Amino acid sequence: NGLRVGTTNTFFAPFSSTALDHSPTHPHTGRLASAEYIQMLLLSSGRIPGSARASGSIPSNARPQTRTRSSASPPSSSSGLAAEKVDPFVTKEVYKDNFFDQFMIDYFSKVTSKQLGYEDGSPHDDTYEGYVELSREIMKGRSTKQVHALVAGILDGLLPPQSPERFKEWFPLNKRNAEINALITTIGFKWLVGPSEVQDAEIVFNGEKQVWKSGVKIKKCRYLENSGCVGMCTNMCKIPTQKFFLEQFGLPLTMNPDFEDLSCEMIFGQAPPALEDDPVYNQPCFLVCNIGSDEKKVCPKTDTTRL
Repeated sequence: NGLRVGTTNTFFAPFSSTALDHSPTHPHTGRLASAEYIQMLLLSSGRIPGSARASGSIPSNARPQTRTRSSASPPSSSSGLAAEKVDPFVTKEVYKDNFFDQFMIDYFSKVTSKQLGYEDGSPHDDTYEGYVELSREIMKGRSTKQVHALVAGILDGLLPPQSPERFKEWFPLNKRNAEINALITTIGFKWLVGPSEVQDAEIVFNGEKQVWKSGVKIKKCRYLENSGCVGMCTNMCKIPTQKFFLEQFGLPLTMNPDFEDLSCEMIFGQAPPALEDDPVYNQPCFLVCNIGSDEKKVCPKTDTTRL
């Protein structure tokens, strides 16, 4: 039960000046461990060279060692290594579009091409990457309001006549209808945003907090990964989609993209904040972006009216 003498630095750490002040009494002597007692243990174990034994001094490389960490430093992980940020663009997801996926890509591309004035068809191929290039064309040379108006025209063009009025009548805002929309999103829009799943969301409805299964967690947004642009995510997807569901269907929707890992959270039944109060408003550009500017600045395409 005596103090154990080891050969590694882990042995010395408990005998630092800080540790000695709080060291337990030795089971045989009943006295507090001291620097002299530790030196005696080292000498008797043969861990100190003879010259040091003669002089009674402990070499610097055999003295107790401690490791200090600033209080501002984040705690290390269980493996002892600090967590490092992973570039989400290093590994690109591979998708195998099925017949339905390809049909939706073609359909959205045709409607988008028409809004851009390409009456004879899209100038890009019929792949998902071609669809993203069409989206990129919308962003170039247009103000934020012009982009929103054009995207609203695209979304309206996807709907049958009088569908918004019928939707509001048949599907008023409540827990069931919000949850249905969340489920439909995970099934019908995998081609656009990638795999997603339904999750619980805290909703304030009729003045009280409720838990609805109306949240959607997009694991890694396909559109954001392929566009590589904060402004395109905000003005081609987030803002127009939130506005579209609220104005056309009467269903509040909040979308919270995570630009660290390219995931996104959709919450049906929750009203979004104003753009100026939204975290995306001050989000910097990605390094891979070829539409914005310096990655250290806020994305200039998020709001073109901002000075």
